[in-house]
Amino acid sequence: MINSHTTYKVDSRGFLLRPEDWDEEYAEMIAPEVGIVGGLTNEHWRVIRFVRAAYERYESVPLVIVTCVNNKLSLRDLKILFPAGYHRGVCRLAGVSYRTGYYSFWVDSKRLTEVSEGHTAVYRVDAQGFLIDHTEWDENFAVNKARELSMPDGLTDKHWKVIRYLRESFARMGVLPTVIAACEDNHLELEDLAKLFPGGYHRGAVKIAGLRFG
Repeated sequence: MINSHTTYKVDSRGFLLRPEDWDEEYAEMIAPEVGIVGGLTNEHWRVIRFVRAAYERYESVPLVIVTCVNNKLSLRDLKILFPAGYHRGVCRLAGVSYRTGYYSFWVDSKRLTEVSEGHTAVYRVDAQGFLIDHTEWDENFAVNKARELSMPDGLTDKHWKVIRYLRESFARMGVLPTVIAACEDNHLELEDLAKLFPGGYHRGAVKIAGLRFG
């Protein structure tokens, strides 16, 4: 719960449970929590309002590369403006998250059977195809998920480098690295990441790695 003249309901990570409860006071109030000192500038607001407008129009959080391109920002620019990253910084300030903007807060689990080279495995995934238990992941899941995401050339060494980085980082820190950290640690620009994973960071790389935000 955040102290204000208005009461905002947030989840355990500080994201608004109801995006429609968002207002500018909320963004101003949590700015220090996401590493922004001295208040939100016009540059911050331009990005925040872009994400809000995209969510309100499409009911979806725009990919980080879409936000950067439309606001003429490089990865370095985004990191300077929003030290906490895209999801934990920009999206949180805009009152949306991948929970509210991509898949519902309450998800229905189902079983997905993947078959690869004679190997059959059953994985528990949520309504949007994210693996529910990251410990159930194996390379067979990744290969089939890449095929499902229309990556016709499959997974190359460059893909596997990012996938293993994500899993090792999560195992070590207990949280996913931000897209900025993922790009920097793997010496990639946003455009490179987008070419490797057309579905984007969360909906592509993270999903294939058997992980998810939240």
